[in-house]
Amino acid sequence: MNVLNQYKLDKELAIITGGAGLLGVQHCEGLLEAGAQVIAVDIDISSKKLEDLRNSYKKTFNFYKCDISKESEIVKLKETIYKDYERHPSILINNAAIDSKQEVKGGRNSSRLESFDIDQWNKEVAVGLSAAMICAKHFGIEMANENKGVILNISSDLGLIAPNQSLYESKHLEDQPQDVKPVTYSVIKHGLIGLTRYISTYWAKNGVRCNALAPGGVYNGHSDEFVSKINNLIPLGRMAKIDEYKATVVYMCSDASSYMNGSVISIDGGRTSW
Repeated sequence: MNVLNQYKLDKELAIITGGAGLLGVQHCEGLLEAGAQVIAVDIDISSKKLEDLRNSYKKTFNFYKCDISKESEIVKLKETIYKDYERHPSILINNAAIDSKQEVKGGRNSSRLESFDIDQWNKEVAVGLSAAMICAKHFGIEMANENKGVILNISSDLGLIAPNQSLYESKHLEDQPQDVKPVTYSVIKHGLIGLTRYISTYWAKNGVRCNALAPGGVYNGHSDEFVSKINNLIPLGRMAKIDEYKATVVYMCSDASSYMNGSVISIDGGRTSW
């Protein structure tokens, strides 16, 4: 087979959670460009970017509202997709996450471990990790029944290393008001790698592959101070551009990676090499 043909996804139906997010839209676009039918799932589907994709890919792109922290809504989503498409997705990208917003209360930043609220922990873990397991549970079994499928979990370079908290420090603040990367982010992104390895062996005999992508930070209007500090931690000396993961996502979802299973691909400019 021609090597480029292995990247084609024209026979596949893909579902992407957190599809309205910064990278979620990019994952959608990459799979659409490779020929897949794509379904974006998000709790907020009012994004203009989703409308733009639907206008560009009228026959192959759709999006559904769903709170994936609730298993009942995932079950309902699965039933709706089957009704609308008369088949189950053959590709699942677990991309959804909560962008945690922190604040200073009583002189202490709520992102700090000693201040972190258990309700916030439960909320973020429910969306970023538990929902990935539930989606894999319900969509993965259908892939196993068809003896073919790909599950791709979006982890992070911080699923491989601990966050360098000095990146988030301000020299004008004492310790307690300082912002930090919250504990939930590390736990969720590490957990997704564990989930990946579990699933990769669980349904392997049924032709279902499961891998994880560990992207580095994407430049998105960050402050000059932050960019300067993080660039010093990256051998390539810069953050990722927003579209630099698209080709890898297509590769990991296509037959071009047919022997890849249980792997973690780190694309971080070399940060985790140091």
